[in-house]
Amino acid sequence: QVQLVESGGDLVQPGGSLTLSCTTSGILFKIYNFNWYRQAPGKQRELVATASRTGFTNYAETVKGRFIVSRDNPENTVYLQMHNLNPEDTAIYYCNAHHTEWGYDYWGQGTQVTVAS
Repeated sequence: QVQLVESGGDLVQPGGSLTLSCTTSGILFKIYNFNWYRQAPGKQRELVATASRTGFTNYAETVKGRFIVSRDNPENTVYLQMHNLNPEDTAIYYCNAHHTEWGYDYWGQGTQVTVAS
């Protein structure tokens, strides 16, 4: 059974930092690309950051320079470090595992990040 479990969401003040984790099981972690998405109330889900199986990383313009995505293959875990948070970062953050060639796509249940003073 495939499981992606996000953790680390919290209430944080503007300018603060958080690190989200996505721990996986049931998949061969190293062959998947991992994405972090977020969805704010009333808005569409948006791609925030990508950590590919080859080590490539990519970020949405709105978080570039503030967020860092990383993966720990031996620990089957993906991280999203978030710095200098602002209220516009408030959303549910989701972890996604994607295998392009095979068409496999798995999602976690999400973790809430709230940025407010």
